[in-house]
Amino acid sequence: MQGKLGIVRKTRPGPEDQPHAMAVKAARRLLREQAVDAAEIDVIISITEEYKEYPVWTTGIAMQEELGAERAWAFDLQQRCGTGVLALKLARDLIVADPHVSNVLIAGGYRNIDLIDYRNPRVRFMYNLGAGAGAALVRRGHPRNRILGTAVRTDGSFSRDVIAPRGGSMRPLGDWQVPLLDVPDPASMKERLEERSMRNFLAVVDEALQRSDLERTDIGYLALLHMKRSAHRAVLGALGLREEQSIYLEEYGHIGQVDQILSTELALREGRVPDGKALVWVSAGIGYAWDAAVIEWGPVAP
Repeated sequence: MQGKLGIVRKTRPGPEDQPHAMAVKAARRLLREQAVDAAEIDVIISITEEYKEYPVWTTGIAMQEELGAERAWAFDLQQRCGTGVLALKLARDLIVADPHVSNVLIAGGYRNIDLIDYRNPRVRFMYNLGAGAGAALVRRGHPRNRILGTAVRTDGSFSRDVIAPRGGSMRPLGDWQVPLLDVPDPASMKERLEERSMRNFLAVVDEALQRSDLERTDIGYLALLHMKRSAHRAVLGALGLREEQSIYLEEYGHIGQVDQILSTELALREGRVPDGKALVWVSAGIGYAWDAAVIEWGPVAP
């Protein structure tokens, strides 16, 4: 596990740790720590994974009711492990475009660990999946940590490379079945992904930096999703970053779209996010999508 998958341990959920329930806990903690009343929230973006308590259920609306965010409207967002970074972009864009939106809550839970059959070697690159939740708040006119440029790339040629063959309208599940993930042709996916993935990681980072009028040397910390250690180091090396400018999530595993929130929180605890530098969130989601967002960390210049 440590050598190939890059995990010492990973988080596993108990029966009560359901995706939406975990997201609500994370959102409540965030609002409490930031001393924000739920009544101030204008929009809720739920990044809870499609695999959740109930199918065909809008978790953002449920979160609105459970938090008491009476004036907020809500929706669910899905881009697999890219959803957290995409939500940050949409939250910023909503505030820029709509004068009636000032406070956007992002929150989501993840336990796709349930969808992995460890007897299936075709999905071994997902053996690192864990469980957890995270939340973030984007506010108009906040005096710190301004969101700058963002970038998104998708490549639909990978759209059927990682799927749950059963559980959709073509092949419904029977009673008590779980829609296990599978990779129909892992060799083909690996060959094509190795050719394009690094290129797209660097492309979205560079595009987001360019749209922020910044360069790679302005990056202070990179909040990167969990991947195998060699790939993590390769991304840092290609961007000219030191290993201490990111945290390798070997104690947690891959918690989907929550990884960037977790990485940022851990980095703040350790004092790794310097004021005046760029905090960059980077993700990749099966399908395939690559996302990056640049946050100017520290006080906003008047």
